[in-house]
Amino acid sequence: MAKIKHNNFLDTVDDVISNAKMAGVLHLYAEGKEFTGRKIRVNGKDLFHFGTTGYLGLEQDERLKNAAISAIHRYGTQFPLSKSYISHPLYRELEEKIFQMYNNPIIITKNSTLGHMAVIPCIVRDEDGVILDHQVHWSVQNAAQILRTRGIPVEMIRHNNLEMLEDKIKILSSKCNKVWYMADGIYSMYGDFAPIAELVELSKKYPQLHLYFDDVHGMSWKGKNGTGYVMDVLNELPENVLLIGTLSKTFGASGAVVVCSNKSLHSKIKNFGGPLTFSAQLEPASVAAATASAYIHLSPEIYELQNELSDKINYFNLLLKNTDLPLVECNNSPVFFIGTGMPVTGYRFVQRLMKEGFYVNLGLFPAVPVKNTGVRITISRHNKRREIKKLVEAMVHHFPLALEETNTSNNRVRRAFNLSEVKGQNIERKEDLIVQYEKSIGMVNKEEWNKLMGRRSTFDWEGLTFLEEVFKEQEKHENNWSFHYFVIRDKNSQPILATFFTYSLWKDDMLAPASVSAKLEEKRKENPYFLTSYVLSMGCLFTEGEHLFMDRSHPSIKKALSMLHHELEVLEKKLKTKMLVFRDFQPDNYLNEILHEQGFFKVNMPDSCVYDNFSWNTVDDYIATLSSRSRRHFMKDIRPYEEMFDITFEESPKQIDLDIFYDLYLNVKNNNKGLNTFTFPKNLFEQMVKNRNWEFIVLRLKKKFASTRTAKPVGVMFCYKNLNHTYVPNYIGLDYRYTEEFQIYRQLLFQTIKRTKTIKFHKVDFGMTASFEKKKVGATVKPQTSYVQTRENYSIEMLELLPN
Repeated sequence: MAKIKHNNFLDTVDDVISNAKMAGVLHLYAEGKEFTGRKIRVNGKDLFHFGTTGYLGLEQDERLKNAAISAIHRYGTQFPLSKSYISHPLYRELEEKIFQMYNNPIIITKNSTLGHMAVIPCIVRDEDGVILDHQVHWSVQNAAQILRTRGIPVEMIRHNNLEMLEDKIKILSSKCNKVWYMADGIYSMYGDFAPIAELVELSKKYPQLHLYFDDVHGMSWKGKNGTGYVMDVLNELPENVLLIGTLSKTFGASGAVVVCSNKSLHSKIKNFGGPLTFSAQLEPASVAAATASAYIHLSPEIYELQNELSDKINYFNLLLKNTDLPLVECNNSPVFFIGTGMPVTGYRFVQRLMKEGFYVNLGLFPAVPVKNTGVRITISRHNKRREIKKLVEAMVHHFPLALEETNTSNNRVRRAFNLSEVKGQNIERKEDLIVQYEKSIGMVNKEEWNKLMGRRSTFDWEGLTFLEEVFKEQEKHENNWSFHYFVIRDKNSQPILATFFTYSLWKDDMLAPASVSAKLEEKRKENPYFLTSYVLSMGCLFTEGEHLFMDRSHPSIKKALSMLHHELEVLEKKLKTKMLVFRDFQPDNYLNEILHEQGFFKVNMPDSCVYDNFSWNTVDDYIATLSSRSRRHFMKDIRPYEEMFDITFEESPKQIDLDIFYDLYLNVKNNNKGLNTFTFPKNLFEQMVKNRNWEFIVLRLKKKFASTRTAKPVGVMFCYKNLNHTYVPNYIGLDYRYTEEFQIYRQLLFQTIKRTKTIKFHKVDFGMTASFEKKKVGATVKPQTSYVQTRENYSIEMLELLPN
């Protein structure tokens, strides 16, 4: 069974953040002896600050600073006691003022992350269910994962997708008491809003629906008393809505606030909300500063501050409207996102703006999908109109230069974000490279293809001709593939790069844990296409191995890879695929860096196995090449059983035998969920019989050993004879009634090696999975990596499918 390594998410985050750090745009340190909010010093240079979340600038208000200083002098730097025992003397006034702001019961927490950890496990009971918006803040998602340990269903919908939400509500309503939908009021990257009014209407239609909003980015600059965007829409807080606000960010102090109009629920949270009981309370300085800010929020001054910020937001929007910059979301929030698509373009754009004197944030994975990297710009009261104008002028100048440096275009970025395209913005440097794109291997020069790609697996010219014939005009969707071939040459027609891709239907859980796939297969008994997606993948679901030829010595190889990526993006849009996959590479730092820069993330694959040590002439010589441990294994589990089989090598088996071969294949396919793919059609195996490059290694138990006393096939290996003398055992079939007693799988591996020697081939390409067993017969094990690009920052479905 395939052993999939499930640390890809953290590995990818580490790679992406490390690359951004190396580019000098992340994990920076501010410098200087003072800070006013308008400018920030980085690497010895004062930059205009367009990256703050203190939108109203209250963190620099003298009233807040003086209150904090006074509190430290009077009460010290901390009050080291749990609030369950006793609250700091300043807490009472803060709680009274925050209550006045909302006119609802409130709870003060250390910060919003701890607030979610305190609240969510309290409000969601074991008989409830949870639905998360795909873009809801990480702190909400993290807190919700705790619920899974209690058996509570936690599902996810695509961002702001009300139709998908309603479908989930219908499903959960039948088995859950309450259904909690959790979202942000304003989303921190794109600055877009949750559809509050529509969600309230949906809760009226489905009374079980309760709403949970993180509105920390809507706080202060919006709403009555600065209570935020959600309250601005709602006016009054219904009992089925729970709200988390902030006392930091634009509130200017520190901490967070839970607002709950249901008094019973409020009491339960306050009595025992994990971190509320076991974590320290806010420091005296933070409590005092928050109280000073609350007084401002309860005064008419808050509306003056809101209007001042709104004026600057409108001015920035007006300036952006007259540019071709790809603004991802146009609204009246202080958060703006200019898309760059590929991370490397984002690096270059941020670098250029910093050199020009502007500090902005890079928005990248995991906050946004890898291919939806961009620059997040925030507007605050600190910013002056003249520097806002200068920022826009700098972006207009440097954005196309960053695009040119990274061989991309404005419209390519717009396509990544589903934005409307603009005329004259498709210019990309080709560097005198020539792209040959074909939809059939028949249109590709046979000799050249076999020279570049023919030594590998089943995708020499003849193998691909076979696959094209099989996977067309099939009855089932999953067995109809389209093939796409690319050869990129320099101006002298010298090939730099060659590969092929297929467009086909994949199971979304293909690389998920086997336990997840097993659960899904139960659902697929009713709906065979549950959680499946069309994917544009290097190679195809039948082939394994490195499907990409690259001339690494060529000076234009990096540009050729970028050009291939661009061609694939165009094809992706035309085919409307969910995912783009570069498959089956051995660890490669050079390729890893390039593909990360272009918006791919790494996925660990099962190890690949190759046998190529044919220096021996006899079986005893072969045994001598094995390690001492493998020799013992061979003498115990393989050699004694060989005489129990009639072993044949068949090119044209009878139909009755072919039917048995297919049943044996189905046995293995249905037993192995570690690499969960669709079942291949019987027609595939029938076509093997008609093709001279295929043969079958067949094991039949001799009658005296078979319980049925008939010499039926009990094991079969489906093998392709590559014209470059590589023997490829693509798939296997087993009769599990006999596999353990007679070691059928291990015998087939050995017979494959013997057969390769007999026909004087040079290599066995054993492919992926079962590397432990293949290593025992002398195969070399090689780690495999693939790279995935998707519009989502992680698989919605896979989060939803993790065992409850």
